[in-house]
Parts: sequence; structure tokens; C-alpha cells
Amino acid sequence: MENQKPLQNGNNVAGDDRRRVGDGSALIFLGTGCSSAVPNAMCLIQPSDPPCHVCSQSLSIPPEHNPNYRCNTSLLIDYCSTNGMHNYIIIDVGKTFKEQVLRWFTFHKIPRIDSIVLTHEHADAVLGLDDIRVVQPHSPTNDIDPTAIYLTQYAMDSVAAKFPYLVQKKLREGQEVRRVAQLDWRIIEEDYDKPFVASGLKFVPLPVMHGEDYICLGFLFGEKSKVAYISDVSRFPSNTEYG
Repeated sequence: MENQKPLQNGNNVAGDDRRRVGDGSALIFLGTGCSSAVPNAMCLIQPSDPPCHVCSQSLSIPPEHNPNYRCNTSLLIDYCSTNGMHNYIIIDVGKTFKEQVLRWFTFHKIPRIDSIVLTHEHADAVLGLDDIRVVQPHSPTNDIDPTAIYLTQYAMDSVAAKFPYLVQKKLREGQEVRRVAQLDWRIIEEDYDKPFVASGLKFVPLPVMHGEDYICLGFLFGEKSKVAYISDVSRFPSNTEYG
């Protein structure tokens, strides 16, 4: 990416490192936790003796200095193109998405989301899709530009079953208008030879095994500096590892 700044971790950035107008590109890790996130609620409501150090610490230190308060895995790419314009691309919107918005978008002064990229369709990657509306302009009639979202056909089929109202093309006769996230669904192929472009930034899909019966995507992106982002992987297929 052009003018890339050092990586920033949402859980470990001092206040004077917040995003400013005119800054270059940046990566902000909105979450690096497991599907159930950290802390584990059971460690807090039924604490052991002695208490779990990780989970108890999660409530005693401010989030920006706390390595043990971790939301679902998600990456925000603040992409500054050569003309100085910023586009904001998020990879995965899991169960903790709204908390990540309230905690880190405000902290880093992120004004919007321009594109969404999904690695797979498990709960910790997609269950925040309903809350995309909180970062879209308010319109009781849904008369706004939709946010582009990139995902595989397999993920699309799963999301359509989970959130049919988010993929519905038009209202049925007599159906009342309700405010929901407006999304522009775009299918990507699980093939590293077929990159796609989201908000001006090229992504190369990196298929990986998430368990031995499930394919998840990582992504290679960046211009002057290359970044390989892989969130859920148990094994690299040979075409990804050596391709």
C-alpha cells in the first residue's frame, strides 16, 4: 500500500497515535480473539481460586493498553491511495462487530466502511452483518448507497440463509419497509490466479484449510508493501503455499 504506516493494534495504541487527516495507509487489528472472544465469561462469573490471570486482567486495564481483552478476529485497512483519499476496508464482521465500532472506530477516528471482505461464513466472521447499518447513513426507507461486500458463493449461500432480509432484492407485496443494512453482494472466486479489487485495493485470495473439511480464505494485498492476512488456518494447501 502507498505510504504505509507501521501496523497498529487496536488493543495497544497510545492516544497520540490516533488517525489524522493526511496520514498514510494503516492496518488496525480490531480483534485478535477466538470465536468466543476474551475474556471467557465463565472465568468471571464463576472465578477459580486463584482466578484466571488473563480473564481477570481483561477488566482491570483500559482496552487500548490491554492485551487480554480481545474481540473476534477482524482487520481494518485504512487505505490511502496515491491521490491522498482514504478508503476503509474491513475484513470480517463477527459477533463483536458493534463493540469494535464503538471501541476502536471512535478511538482511531474511522468515519465509515467503504468495503467488506469476508474470509468465510462462520459466526465469528459474519454475525455482525446486521449491524453494518450502524455505520451507514440513516434512512428509514433504505435509500442509500449499499456497501460493497466480497465473499465466496459458499459464504453467500450461508449468509442468505442466516440473513434473508439482507439479500432480499425487493419487498413482497404488502411488506413493510424496515431499516436494514444495505449491501452490494459481490462473489469472489477461491482462486489465487483471480484477484479482485475492493475500494481501489487489489486482493489476491489465498485458500487455506480451516480444519480438514473446510476452506477459508486469506488475502494478499498491498502495493509497495505486501501483506498476507490469514485469520483461520490449520493447513496450507500446496497451491497456496507454493503458488
